[in-house]
Amino acid sequence: MKFDLESMTRKDLENLGRDVNIALENLHKQDVKKVRAEMEKLAAANNLTLEEVLGGKAARKSGPKTKSAPKYANPTDASQTWTGKGRQPEWFKSAVAGGADPASMAI
Repeated sequence: MKFDLESMTRKDLENLGRDVNIALENLHKQDVKKVRAEMEKLAAANNLTLEEVLGGKAARKSGPKTKSAPKYANPTDASQTWTGKGRQPEWFKSAVAGGADPASMAI
């Protein structure tokens, strides 16, 4: 497929670039799956697991991250909690600015 890039608008070029990036990402994912399957087959042929060959690194897969348990609760509304990680919620900042000790809000 050939494109006449000179006649394309900026929006057309941006869309084409986005589509190319998506296609490249999909190809990369397919390549990773293919290589992983080949590696698993080779390891199994030698009575090994991929985890043994790679030192436990093969088990890591991207997926949903687990949520941290809340460490602080809003003294005026216990349904509002914070894990202590990331940005401080407004209720926490307001309470501390008002003189509250963070330890007093700990769960």
